[in-house]
Amino acid sequence: MDVGTRITCLRCRRPEQVCVCAELRPTESRTHVVFVQHPREARMPVSTCRLAHRSLPNSEMHVALGPEGNPRLEALARAPGTMLLFPGPGSTDVTELSEAPRTLVVVDGTWINARKVVERSPLLSALPRIGFTPSRPGNYRIRKEPAEHCLSTIEAVAYVLEALEAAPGRYTPILGSFDRMVDLQLAYIGAAPLHANHAPRHAPPKDYAALASLRRAGDRRVLVFTDGNAWTDGSGPSAPPELLHWVAVRPATGERFASVLRPRLPVAPYVPRRLGLRSAALEDGESITGMMERWRRFGSADDVVCTWGPFSADLMRAAGVEAGVPQDPVDIKQIVARVLNARFGGVEALAERHGAVLPEGGGFAPRTLAALEVVVRALVAGELRGG
Repeated sequence: MDVGTRITCLRCRRPEQVCVCAELRPTESRTHVVFVQHPREARMPVSTCRLAHRSLPNSEMHVALGPEGNPRLEALARAPGTMLLFPGPGSTDVTELSEAPRTLVVVDGTWINARKVVERSPLLSALPRIGFTPSRPGNYRIRKEPAEHCLSTIEAVAYVLEALEAAPGRYTPILGSFDRMVDLQLAYIGAAPLHANHAPRHAPPKDYAALASLRRAGDRRVLVFTDGNAWTDGSGPSAPPELLHWVAVRPATGERFASVLRPRLPVAPYVPRRLGLRSAALEDGESITGMMERWRRFGSADDVVCTWGPFSADLMRAAGVEAGVPQDPVDIKQIVARVLNARFGGVEALAERHGAVLPEGGGFAPRTLAALEVVVRALVAGELRGG
């Protein structure tokens, strides 16, 4: 099975040969489920959190290290009736609850990372905790769990929701996609040649799966770059970066979108200069709600959003606007790295090697977006070259 030439599903980010989207069985739940996924887990090639989120219409998913700094997550964590799914000392078994939670927060990551997220977040640490004891071992045979009673995220959520709603078997159908994913992955591992880890490295194919999918997206491509507010020197608030600047372009039509968001945290001294904006312009910025209303009018349900690196996607999710992005953003930087298979510098340097004259002033985000537009054009045309 040659992963280099397989087509990638832009919805689940899995090669089509192991795509499980057709197996999804969305099931409504009385409990609102909020997934908080550790950023490291978000980059894992095999994960069940997104499967769980897409299987539960009454859920939302954020990639974050906790609620702090995310207005949506902070509000949910402080709302009455919110509980944390986190087995262990201090938790109440789901079968012994006197009242079901309105909102169930689920931290997704390795057990070590999930524990760190909870311990370092005052809001999560203060939540009542729900525990459970599964009746049988989990089926996550492609990743080693710390103990037999440990389940994958999707299995744990299905088990707990059935207990909360006294509905045995109700959420079993959502595990179909998970079981199929495990079976496909094991089949792939079994088909891999022996000593594959010691095989000589070869340059990846120039037209590999993600690039083929990007080309097929055609007029549906929308390029996005976001920038934010972060106290990188540790002298300010200890909080995740917050989204402040969102720019986008639809290359097929030239339509553009731009938004400056009003800060919710004290602004780091370097931020106005980096954004190319005066502090007063930031104070007059939009609310996230207002920005998202305009963004929905700009976009469409089948857009393929493309970003440079994971930072923009992380900012979008941390701001609670993931629901406004039809699919997971496509990381152009990752595709370029695979295609060139060599050091290439930043996106600006790469664009300038392809004749780009980037705008001066106006901030880092518009300049990066202009460079990204040139790089994507060269990438899709098969003309991308390194230094």
